[in-house]
Order: sequence, then structure tokens, then C-alpha cells
Amino acid sequence: MTMSNNTNSIPFLDLVTPHVEMEQELTAIFHKVLHTAGFIGGPMVEEFEKAFAAFCGTSHSIAISSGTDALRFALMACGVQPGDAVVTVPHTFIATTEAISQTGALPEFVDIDERTYNMDPEKLQEYLEKQCTTDKSGKLISRRSGRPVTAIVPVHLYGQTADMDAILELASRFKLIVIEDACQAHGAEYFSRKQNRWMKAGSMGRAAAFSFYPGKNLGACGEAGAVTTNDAVVAKKISMLRDHGQAQKYYHDVEGYNGRLDALQAGLLHAKLTHLAKWNAQRRERAAEYRRLFAAADDAVAPPFEPSWSRAVYHLYVVRTDNREGMMNHLKKAGIGTGIHYPIPLHLQKAYAPMKHHAGDFPMAEKAAAEIVSLPMFPQLTTEQQARVVGEILSFTSKFTRKHAEAEFASSAAADRRA
Repeated sequence: MTMSNNTNSIPFLDLVTPHVEMEQELTAIFHKVLHTAGFIGGPMVEEFEKAFAAFCGTSHSIAISSGTDALRFALMACGVQPGDAVVTVPHTFIATTEAISQTGALPEFVDIDERTYNMDPEKLQEYLEKQCTTDKSGKLISRRSGRPVTAIVPVHLYGQTADMDAILELASRFKLIVIEDACQAHGAEYFSRKQNRWMKAGSMGRAAAFSFYPGKNLGACGEAGAVTTNDAVVAKKISMLRDHGQAQKYYHDVEGYNGRLDALQAGLLHAKLTHLAKWNAQRRERAAEYRRLFAAADDAVAPPFEPSWSRAVYHLYVVRTDNREGMMNHLKKAGIGTGIHYPIPLHLQKAYAPMKHHAGDFPMAEKAAAEIVSLPMFPQLTTEQQARVVGEILSFTSKFTRKHAEAEFASSAAADRRA
């Protein structure tokens, strides 16, 4: 995943270069932590929280030990209860549904938009109107599970926001909480037609969860996460949940968890945050160059789709092809790293077999999962490297297309001879 010793290889992800470039700045933070012994909480954490809230355009940011805990605490603080159902998508990392399950709720799925890979508002509306009913008290009840539906978790996948106006309108109509899974979308923007302005990922729902896993656009040197919110009550609840339920030291208003962020990680993240806008701009430039290079690919490879209302930050650059394994093997032989995010939709994972979903339940998610390939994408990727990546892909697809045509011709000729 990181840089190879082979200078001709192109890594899927380069985590070494940015850390080497920032080495003095990052080691100075480490020395500061050593000299102050401020390992947990304190000024470093508070300073990062303020800076990240400002970056996201929210009133509050609460630093958490991981993105998974961030989403779990956000759900709990916003009122999701054991026995509830929470609507999300099957095309995401399992941490999304783990966080829902760990609150005692049940994840229920709606399909994705085939072009953006994010929650399809039309499928969400269909679920709410046709797969749910209301009880005597007016609560929305899932026909599938019999549970009250209380929240929606749209996932801003691969660095692009979901269509939040449509999702928020449905949530308002059905009295549901919206909690954004923004774990891959640091700095991504959405143009809200309702608000008539661009809004940052993490600023639109009741709360939002971010992950700072090392490979993210803003990555820690270990595990880290955060919740953003404009709700002071939610922020206070999350602050208690992450710290054993303490309102103040040794005074526990609720039973909580150990979900605090180390001061060292907060300090490192704060230093990196000053570079994030530049890094995101570089990712967008790399995406534009890929788009230009793929213009010659015809229909053999489908590059990412970015709607007019989206400013994606390309945490991943995901293309689609009919012959994924062949293309990945070809690129591997050429020394080019790739990945698959994600090969099996959650509803078909063994972990969720008790939910009794079947192939065909969410066709768009299943189709995407069978065709997607993540190409090298990081701020330091060069145009020369991109040209080689796309050149190798086009070389493979042209050979594959030619062999396929020859096979079809041979099959047709054989049929003619038999006739």
C-alpha cells in the first residue's frame, strides 16, 4: 500500500512522503508531548477540536479514539436506542453497520445510486413509503424487522457527498435523525439547493462521524476519529460517552466508554490539518488528469461520476470495468498497485447472514461491487505516473477487446461451418 523500493513501481497509496516532508514538524510535537507528559486530553486535543470544527463549518468537534467509535457515540447521543432500526447502504465498510449494531440497533439497507455509489434518495423514499408502516403513536415501523425506524446514516463514500437535500427532506417528513458517515470525506463539499450555498461534509446532519485512519485524506499516525455537530447537547453527551460518562472527574452521569483520543495523535492531526486543503486540491487535480487521460478509453473503463452539486475530495479514485481481475493482474505485473473497495456488499457478508438477505436484493450495490477497481490516488502522484497507469489500462483493454472480438468471430465461423 505504501511506497515500494522499486523506483519503477507506482504504489496504490504513499504514506511515507508526506510524513518525511513534515518530519521536523511532527517530531517537534512528539517532543512537546514527552516534555509535558500531557498524554490524554488537555490543550492539544482541545486545539485540534476547535480547528477541525472550524474546517468543517460546525460549532463543535469532539475528538474520539476511532471513526467507528465516533459513529457509535454519535448515534447514541442523538437518541438511537437498542431495538431501533437505522437505515444505511450495503456498499460501505462494515464499520458503518458495526456502529449501528453496537448501539443495539439493527441496520436496514437501501440501494445506492449506480453513478455516485452513495445512498439513492429514490430508493430511500421507496423504503420509507412502501417497506415501513406507522403504529398508533405515529412511529415509523419497518415491515421487515418490526422495529421502529429512527435514523438514517448516509455514507459519503470515496470522498464524495451523498445528495443531502433529498435525504434531509425525507428525514424531516418522516421525523428521522440524520447522522453523516463522513469517514472518507474530509473537506468534501455539497451545494445545497435549499440553503443556496456550498456546505462541508459533516455540517448537514444532526451529527457526523470522521475517521483519521492513516490512509484517509487527513490521517493520524494510528487510530483516531471525531464527531462534528452544531448541537451543543449532542456534543456534551458525546464528550461524556467517550470519557466513562464523566461530567467532571469521578462524577459519572451515565455509564460511558473509554473512547478518548491521545494528545499526541491530536497534535499530529492539527499539524496536518493546515495542509489538508492543499492536499485535497491536489487530489482533485489528479482526478481531473485521470479524467482527461480516460477520455480515450471509450466504454472499456468508466471513471468516477461527479454531479454538479458535488466537490469531491477523492479519498479513492474508483473506476469500473467488466474484467476487473484481468486488469488488476495486468497492472500488478506492471508494478502498479490497485485495490477493491468493497468486493462484497454488506447484506451478503457472512456476518449478516442472520438478516437473511439474498443476491439480487440490492442490485446496484452488487453490480458496483463486482466491477469497481481503486487506482493509485494520493496528493504526490505525478502526471507521469498517471499516464503510465492509464496507458497500461488502455493497453490491457484494447488487447482484451480484440481477443473477445476474435473469440466471437471464431465462434460465429464455427457455427457457420456446422450449418
